[in-house]
Amino acid sequence: MLEQILQWDKELLLFLNSFHTPFLDEVMYEITKTIFWVPLYILLLYLILKDHRNDSWIPLLGILVTILFADQVTAGIMKPYFQRLRPSQEPALEGLVQLVKGYKGGKYGFASSHAANTFGTATFFWFLMKGKRKWIGVLFLWAAAMTYSRIYLGVHYPGDIIVGSIVGIGGAALGLTLVRQLTKRFAKATSPERTPVE
Repeated sequence: MLEQILQWDKELLLFLNSFHTPFLDEVMYEITKTIFWVPLYILLLYLILKDHRNDSWIPLLGILVTILFADQVTAGIMKPYFQRLRPSQEPALEGLVQLVKGYKGGKYGFASSHAANTFGTATFFWFLMKGKRKWIGVLFLWAAAMTYSRIYLGVHYPGDIIVGSIVGIGGAALGLTLVRQLTKRFAKATSPERTPVE
């Protein structure tokens, strides 16, 4: 059964990796970089400071826990444990996977840290702000674009993305639980700017 799942994963990768154009090559190569999204991260930081003011340290600690969990589980535990070669590093896929500018990423790819971090961040902010900012759900489009770029560039299988996303959502659940507990204990009950986590 596992072999069949891995085969489906490989076939889906080759399909999703096949839609290359010179324009998309440039776009995907840029949006996969963390630095490209710095303005978005600055916006999210501003929203936390604006909404929570003196209690901003609580959601900031929550998102820090979310990202640390997501990144450490995928990069620190799963990749060295499973040692699944990235498609770009897999000899059997050489010439079949389309790469961009020779970019291959690191040696191992299961599970995707990009997927864990982006979907963890999107989930955290959606639950934190959905009551006040209906548009915050667009972060899931950002996460989807970021993670598809990893498949497009040939450095992750779809399975890497799916499992990484689940890890990230788990990290968000952990971070949000911490926020709820700290809010109950430390947040100023009289603060009109306080945004409850649903």
